[in-house]
Amino acid sequence: MDGALNYANIRPYAVPGSLEELAGPAGGVVVLPGWLDWSPRRSYDLSDRDSLRVMYEQVIQEGREQDLQRYLNAELLVSVWPDLILPVRVRRMWEAKIARLRGRAA
Repeated sequence: MDGALNYANIRPYAVPGSLEELAGPAGGVVVLPGWLDWSPRRSYDLSDRDSLRVMYEQVIQEGREQDLQRYLNAELLVSVWPDLILPVRVRRMWEAKIARLRGRAA
C-alpha cells in the first residue's frame, strides 16, 4: 500500500468539541503562523470566499485544537463547509462531532 495513503488513514486531526468553541474572526485579513501555513502567501482576506476556503482547509488539516478555536469562526465554517476540499476522513470526523455540518457537503 502507498505510504501516503497509510499516513492519511492514521494521521491525527484536531476536531472541536462544538461549534461554540470556534470564536475566530468573522472578517478582515488573517495571517496564519508558519506552523499552520508554510506557503509564501499566509494572509487571507475573509471577505473573499476562495481565500476563506483555502484558509479554512489549511487550519482544519494542520491546526491543533487551540488553532481551530483562534482562527475558525463557527458561522463562517457552516457557510463554507460544502465548498471545502478535505480528506474524506477529516470531513467524517468533523461531521460525526458537529451535527450542523452533516449533510452540508456538496
